[in-house]
Parts: sequence; C-alpha cells; structure tokens
Amino acid sequence: MRSIGIVTVGRSDFGIYRPLLRNLCSDPMMKPSLVVAGMHLSPEFGLTVRAIESEGFEIAEQIEMNLSSDSPQGIVKSMGLGMTGFAQIFSRWRPDILVVLGDRFEMYTAALSALPFKIPVAHIHGGELTEGAIDDALRHSITKLSHLHFVSMPEYADRVIQLGEEPWRVTISGAPGLDNLHSLRLLSREELYDRCGLRLEQPFLLVTFHPVTLEEEQAEWQVEELLAALDQSGLPVVLTSPNADTRARQVASRLRTFARERPSAQFITDLGTVGYFSTMALASGMVGNSSSGIIEAPSFKLPVVNVGTRQAGRIRAANVIDVDHTQTEILRGIRRAVDPQFREALRDLVNPYDSGQASARITARLKEVALDDQLIRKRFYNIEIRISSNSTSRERECEKRG
Repeated sequence: MRSIGIVTVGRSDFGIYRPLLRNLCSDPMMKPSLVVAGMHLSPEFGLTVRAIESEGFEIAEQIEMNLSSDSPQGIVKSMGLGMTGFAQIFSRWRPDILVVLGDRFEMYTAALSALPFKIPVAHIHGGELTEGAIDDALRHSITKLSHLHFVSMPEYADRVIQLGEEPWRVTISGAPGLDNLHSLRLLSREELYDRCGLRLEQPFLLVTFHPVTLEEEQAEWQVEELLAALDQSGLPVVLTSPNADTRARQVASRLRTFARERPSAQFITDLGTVGYFSTMALASGMVGNSSSGIIEAPSFKLPVVNVGTRQAGRIRAANVIDVDHTQTEILRGIRRAVDPQFREALRDLVNPYDSGQASARITARLKEVALDDQLIRKRFYNIEIRISSNSTSRERECEKRG
C-alpha cells in the first residue's frame, strides 16, 4: 500500500482536493492521510477543519501556524511556525509522496520542509500566473521543490518545463476541482437558505475579493472602490471572506460592515464546496479577483468581473471581463456582466480547464510512478537561450535540449 500525504491549508484547496481524495480512498492500494494546517484551524476563517471531519476524511496531523496578525512580519512568522510544525511531523512520519496544491505561503512551508527529508513532492496547479500576488513567486518556488507536476493546461506544462523540470515529470491533468461538478448535487435556493442562511434574490452578485499582495498598501482604497461600485449597482450581493493574506483582516472588516449596513448584502465566512458552487450556479454575475472566477466560473457560463491585477497572466475564457480597481470601471463591468445579451453569448462556452477526469489521471500517476532514486534526484532540463547584445531589444531563440 502506498502512503500519500495530502496537505490542505484552507477551504479553497480542500474543495479542489475533494474528488481526488474520493479517488484515493476508493483505491485499495492507496492510503491517503490528510495534514490539516493554516486557515482550517482558525475560528476567524470559519474553523473549516470541522467540514473536513464531517465528510468522513481521516485527519492524520494538524499544524497551527497562522498568527492573528496579517502584516508582512506576521505572515513570515506564520511561515516559520509552519516550517517547525512540518519538521516535527516528518521526523516521525514520511509519506511515500506528499501532495501539495497551488501557491499559498502555508503550502510553501510544507514543500520546503519535505526537502531535507527527501520526501517526493507532487504539485497540483503549477505553471500558472498571478502577477499581482506574491503567490506567483511561491507557486514557481514550489515547482522547483517538487518531483511530480499536475498542470491544468498544456500552456502551463510548457512553463513548468521552462523552469527546468524534466518533461516526464509533468502530467496535463486538467483542474481536479472541476471534477466536483460531475459528482456533486448542487443545492436549490431553499436548501442554501436552510444550510447557509443565504437569502438569494434575483438577480444577485457573488463577490469574492482578496487583498492584492503586491499592492497591499492600496488595499483600503481598492476595497472602497469595489464597495462603492457594488452599492451603485443596486444589486443584492453575497460577500465571501478573503484568504489569510496581508491586509486580509482590513478587507474582511469592510466587507462585514458593508453587509451589516445594507439589507440586500450578506457576508458569509465559509460556504463550503457545495454551497459555493451552488451559489455560482444561481448568481447573475461574479465580481472580485478570485481564481474561481477564472477556473470554475466558465463551467456555469457565469459572467465574471475580474478586478485588478491579482489574476493577471492566467488563461481565461470569454466569460471574464477584466477591469481595473476604479469604481467607474468596476460598475461598467457589472453592467456588462448582467446584460442578458452577454450571458446569452456564453451559452456554448467550454471551460478550458475542465478535463472531466483530472482526479483519475492524478491518482493513476501517483500509483504507478516508481519511488526510486530517479524520482528524488532531479536533473535540470535545459532550454538553450541566446540573447542578443542589444539589451533594449532581446531576440531569443529557444531550442529544447534533453
């Protein structure tokens, strides 16, 4: 039996893991063990470890690492706590493969801690870009710390190889979180009220906005511009809680205040995977800067107003309307998103991230890969680059070389 350690640090990655966990649990030759850390263990972020337990998944280890501070100093100290916690775990338990996902700073500490213990790391959703966030650097760093790569699109496979990863290590799996849509029963409006307390009037906007960590000094202005545009739109809104990033508490506080002052606005800390997808299915539009607007929303033919630079660089479908952070631009995007003609134009939209079988592909690769020295001992896959002497006009010719 092959032991697979799976690190989850928040509600966003657990929803993506969910179908993969089901696949691994159903395979008699695979033994998945969850390491729960970060936001999952914080009451401020909904204590979402309870949701994991309620679904019957076994939690092998827990790591408390997120401080109550979301300053740059607080983030770095949280990373230090995470490193200590993972070091203690790996000193007594070493999975055959450790699975990590995405680009969170909490997830980075898991991959880095595994390095001295020579634990093979499998990374999901590498090769993508989020140019407005420190997550971009973290994601690419996790790629270099990892031994297997499961990417959502061919373009992202090319980027992982460009980072020097050998092609045999890369699997184009699709986005595993979208497998949920092929297995989950979405909730009705009435069920969402009973389970989550949501009062969904039509039309309404789903708003998921996170601090832009490379622009954290502008967080207050950016959230005020967003809320002003939402107020001016006159539409009911459902506001979700941001992740534990720099200035996240400031953003969350303003969202809560906005919801308290307006009967047509609601703030909710955690909807869960089923609740979030169900709300997306019923919404008239989505506003914010979450990756869910890029990766999941196309499956619902849902118009998305993508605000600012946080998701800059990610491949997007035709449902995404990119705007800057100003009230005027956001309001323009909202009005276009809720225009029936725009929604009608998305009728035949195909989600480029949805393979329909990402979890099965990941499970098969985790099961078949040889756990030998070749897996651990990484070779840099060279791509020759010749740069002209003219620094203002760099002409690059690339030739892949094994």
